[in-house]
Amino acid sequence: MQQWFETPPGRYLLAWERAEFDRAVSDIFGYHALQLGLPELDALQTNRMPHKWLALSEAEAAEDLVQPDLIADYSALPFEENSLDLVVLPHSLELNVDPHTTLREVERVLVPEGKVVICCLNPASLWGLRQRRAHVYHRLGLGELYLPDAGDYIGYWRLRDWLRLLSFEVETSSFGCWRPAFSSEKWLQRFDWMDSLGQRWWPIFGSVYFIVAVKRVRGVQSIGPSWKKAQRVARAPVPVANRSHRETRELTSIE
Repeated sequence: MQQWFETPPGRYLLAWERAEFDRAVSDIFGYHALQLGLPELDALQTNRMPHKWLALSEAEAAEDLVQPDLIADYSALPFEENSLDLVVLPHSLELNVDPHTTLREVERVLVPEGKVVICCLNPASLWGLRQRRAHVYHRLGLGELYLPDAGDYIGYWRLRDWLRLLSFEVETSSFGCWRPAFSSEKWLQRFDWMDSLGQRWWPIFGSVYFIVAVKRVRGVQSIGPSWKKAQRVARAPVPVANRSHRETRELTSIE
């Protein structure tokens, strides 16, 4: 995977994802944030939480020169339940043998209202189509794959269904990288106009998609507004009796 991100399409994809992560995580607040995988991209760079970790699987740690904060199995994270405020998954689901279990584990370690940010390659794109065609030729020994062959690519709507079943609510989503599946820098630059055109006319066919979701917990209700309302009632001024009205009543009773 690291070698692919050093190719022209890999650098093009990484630049778009870096901008999306920087924008998404900069305004997410809390104390503890975790990035799973892809050390080539610092997905928590603009986040201001005091405690941030990079976790890699054993296979990723053996391939990359970056020293992670911890080596972990994504399906059994070494964190307590409801202990993290943010988890980012840059291609971590599609590079995992059991992406659904990984997502369930992320739900376990996130606090209520905690957020998960996910980035995945889109199988319903020009890049996805070329990858499927390349698979056929690759089995016949006639060519190489265009994208990394590390796992199954997860469709956008399929991932949204997984999130919904795990009580996540999607806050924002976006697509990017509409240029054709070229391998050379020259041809990718020639078709840079397709990014603006694709964003306007066929957004869901971008080569990569990006999702920000929040963990919702049933039965958890904020008491802030009710407490503030009660406080306002307690601080309301006590009405004072009208003196003139009281004197008029006393004179009437004497007569």
